[in-house]
Amino acid sequence: MLAAAVGCLLTLALPATGPAGWLGGPVDWSGVALLAFLHCCWDGLAQGLPAPCRRGRSALLRRPGRPGRAGFSAGPAFFPVLFAGVLILPPAAAALVALPAAFARYADQRRTLRRSWNAAQLAVSAYTAGVVFHLTDGPRLLPGSEFPAALLPALASVATFCLVNSALVAGMRRLAGPRTVGRPRPGAALRGPLAVVLPALVHGAGGLMVAILWRGPYGAFAAVLALLPFTISAWVFAQGHRERTAQQTSVQALVQAVEIKDAYTRGHSERVGRAAVLIAGQLGMVEERLRTLHFAGTLHDVGKLGVATELLRRNGPLSEAERRAVEVHPVFGHELVRDIAFLGEEGRAGILHHHERLDGLGYPDGLAGDRIPEFARIISVADAFDSMTSTRSYRRGRPVAEAVAELERCAGSQFDPAMVRALVAAVAEHGWEPVLPPPGGWAGEVPDIPLGVPEPARTLASQGRAARTVRAGGARRGGGAR
Repeated sequence: MLAAAVGCLLTLALPATGPAGWLGGPVDWSGVALLAFLHCCWDGLAQGLPAPCRRGRSALLRRPGRPGRAGFSAGPAFFPVLFAGVLILPPAAAALVALPAAFARYADQRRTLRRSWNAAQLAVSAYTAGVVFHLTDGPRLLPGSEFPAALLPALASVATFCLVNSALVAGMRRLAGPRTVGRPRPGAALRGPLAVVLPALVHGAGGLMVAILWRGPYGAFAAVLALLPFTISAWVFAQGHRERTAQQTSVQALVQAVEIKDAYTRGHSERVGRAAVLIAGQLGMVEERLRTLHFAGTLHDVGKLGVATELLRRNGPLSEAERRAVEVHPVFGHELVRDIAFLGEEGRAGILHHHERLDGLGYPDGLAGDRIPEFARIISVADAFDSMTSTRSYRRGRPVAEAVAELERCAGSQFDPAMVRALVAAVAEHGWEPVLPPPGGWAGEVPDIPLGVPEPARTLASQGRAARTVRAGGARRGGGAR
């Protein structure tokens, strides 16, 4: 990839005469420098990064970057200026425009190879798009603004940029090996291309507008003014991305705290969140509620932070008092997350009631049937499914087919049959990998207990006793704070 990028840049040395003279020049170096600086500024704004001058000063003074800014950024890219360079400059000069922003985006010096790869990737994509624009006679049509004929070369160059860039990213991911983040969400096959095509069309239109104004009587000044609407949209998207990143970071911090207390449940929270989303996808839940459900499923056991570690790691049976101490963890979890705004009322209710049963024998409130919130009914099935297929401190994990059979057996009494059917359909469609013990690890230490062993009977009076005690204490604390 680096060799290909260098080869693209070397075409600047070609003579400006002959059939392929447009590959080498002439080059407006002041325009290249200005476009590269503008692209660096606007791309940094879209990524939520400081201004290039501030970043350069910090690098020269060897000041550490702000937390969370170093390394790979998943924020939205900003390409109107780069597309304008593709339409205005020779292909190799357009590739130069892409380099400064690519190097500045990944500020962590330990990731030099990644920064070089991304710079080369964008340079090759811009070069190829520039070649297509020239081959489709774009430079002749652009100055006269001959529409709609001028739109075709611009559209072809934008499509080429997206195709080459996507192919290079896919090739690198394949070389990097299989990913272990789980199955894609339902509908991801359709949302993925749309997430690439729609921003590319908008950025391509912005680049074409900048290029036309740049070649007009007012030059670069008018082109920069045309970027103001895109500046506002880039800033808004950056703020949204930053907020989502902060939410994800908060969730991960709480999950890690739970997993430190109970090593056997490591990864359980993320798997429950993923299974809950798969169930909801089968039910046709909208995207915004899917996101909230994913957070709630991931945080469903956060209340275990208030349970004694010794009880969570106990290999033997629990006494009745110890069982009640563990069963109060949904109430603890609700108390911990009640001020987390992005969970909403549905998410908090899902955490509080995910151990309720359809027959009313669950906890903490003994709700039954449709009185149990929908999020809680989904998380209950996802939690039980992952618990059965994962090795715990008291038993080994079971095969997926056996866990599904157990869910179907308990549907109607413990679980909502509609949620069980949705999980079965999701597992059949997307698959599920059970968590196996590590080599030489849990297999000889954890008993192999079959599923379906009945739980001790609980009376409705004892189900909510500890829950009411904790809620009363939380209400008194809340009243004192106010």
